[in-house]
Amino acid sequence: MEKLSIGSDRLDLLETFVRIVEAGSLSAAAQQQGTTQPTVSRRLQQLERIMGLRLLQRSTHAMKLTEDGERCYGHAKELLERWHAIESDLRGIQDLPRGNLRVLVPSVFGQQQLIPPLVEFLTNHPDVSVEWLLHDRMPDFIAESIDCAIRIGAVDTPGLVAIRLAELPRIVVAAPSILGGRPPPSDPVALAQLPWIALNTFYREEVVLRHVQLGETQRFAIHPRLSTDHLHALCNAALAGLGVGIASAWAVADALGDGRLIQLAPEWSAPPLPISLVYPPARFRPARLRAFIQVMRDYLPQVPGVRLPGSPHDLLNRNRDRAEQG
Repeated sequence: MEKLSIGSDRLDLLETFVRIVEAGSLSAAAQQQGTTQPTVSRRLQQLERIMGLRLLQRSTHAMKLTEDGERCYGHAKELLERWHAIESDLRGIQDLPRGNLRVLVPSVFGQQQLIPPLVEFLTNHPDVSVEWLLHDRMPDFIAESIDCAIRIGAVDTPGLVAIRLAELPRIVVAAPSILGGRPPPSDPVALAQLPWIALNTFYREEVVLRHVQLGETQRFAIHPRLSTDHLHALCNAALAGLGVGIASAWAVADALGDGRLIQLAPEWSAPPLPISLVYPPARFRPARLRAFIQVMRDYLPQVPGVRLPGSPHDLLNRNRDRAEQG
């Protein structure tokens, strides 16, 4: 039977616990650690005895962190990262990015616009691997073992660090056929009379537009013929002539260029959507996360159809440093 001493072996217990959570099962954690499932199960039980807490709820088909388990996981991961950093420093090893980074990104933007900086990041840091998860939602960072997320839209979850990277301009578009031969409207009032497609993650029954130069705001109600939660669906429905929609400029650039879509009321636009890199607060950030943040911060403002926060009339996100200090 495996014997564990007090002291350094508690780090081993915590590392096994982190592996269980991130691998999703005892058997997967055992495989990663090159040991057996009974050994991993014994380590988990010993950690729970030491803590006097139940850390995992297990059934035949599922495994879920308890509330105490979520807190233990967060502390354990940070402690292990700091311990590895101490080892590297004392052994004279440079603090280089290494290990696995688990990132959640928007489904469309993450497939198209974020792949080039991801490739750059992995090319520059060969000791890092990335799990690239495509979802249009804010994750549960602890329960899902997410290191960071790229978020389009407001970050309303309290207690998270949000670094504003850039923003997405949004414009009103439609297929030429929607106008029935009439000239494109230039005024928001006329837009209200057209059939609409709603992207219900950002607008549903009301549209807000702002004059590009004057800053004047107009609001009007819409009765969408189609509501969707996916940008590709909105763009394809607009291309098919189903109605008017508001889309990120980058997503419709090609269709505007070849005339399949036209911009309506070009002097008006919807409020831009912020792009933020979000992660849970921690006293220690591993080198791989710091390097990933820097790559995204450098790359995103250069993407066509993306711009620096508030540009050209902003001070490049005055709250950025404050957010990082969390």
